[in-house]
Amino acid sequence: MHEKEEQYRLLTEAAKGSEAAREELVRNNLGLVKSIACRFSCSGYEWEDLVQVGCIGLVKAIERFDTAFDVMFSTYAMPLILGEIKRYIRDDGRIKFSRELKSGIVRLKNSRERLSKELGRSPKLSEIAEAMDTDRDSILNLMEAERTMYNIGSLDDPEGGDRAERDSRIICGEEEQIDRIMLKSMIETLPPRERQIIILRYYKDMTQSEIARIMGISQVHVSRLEKKILAKMGAALSRDEENTEK
Repeated sequence: MHEKEEQYRLLTEAAKGSEAAREELVRNNLGLVKSIACRFSCSGYEWEDLVQVGCIGLVKAIERFDTAFDVMFSTYAMPLILGEIKRYIRDDGRIKFSRELKSGIVRLKNSRERLSKELGRSPKLSEIAEAMDTDRDSILNLMEAERTMYNIGSLDDPEGGDRAERDSRIICGEEEQIDRIMLKSMIETLPPRERQIIILRYYKDMTQSEIARIMGISQVHVSRLEKKILAKMGAALSRDEENTEK
């Protein structure tokens, strides 16, 4: 049985009240939730908390999915999972940094400064990793977290009058990242010709006339198709946003 057929079978059973089917669906799609949560591993939120929040969106997707949609369940579930995390970040009000993450950033800073003095130059990533007895990916994650923390103030910076404004900018950045992910997943579900038009128009920055020549149709036809596609995508985004508020 193909993956889509198996998912639909489980979804149908879950809709009839089968807890076993529901639990299996959660297990089967937990990797999707974790991969989305990983995108925010440097935001200061605990990864386990983000996974739990994402699972709420996954459960909502299981409850609301209709096999008449005729799409992969993961395609339908992704915006709901992202939307749940988006609402969690928005409602929480600010980026948080765990004690462990703060400690790691301090160690990174100290190691970098010490190596710079010893070597007489900026240390390489591998040298910092060796000094901190960790791997390159962990150092890269700490550096990314350090940049985020720098944007909202130093470790021992007291809460100031402009702190909320800086935090707000960080939150907006996270929301924009989520919206880009949601948009990408939506584009991937478009029929080939519609997907080609959107990619050429908005990612390759081509004019309607240039697209018309490539596709062998008129510029007027491209214009009509573009308006139709954008209207369809806008309506879908609005539905996803409404679903996350329920």
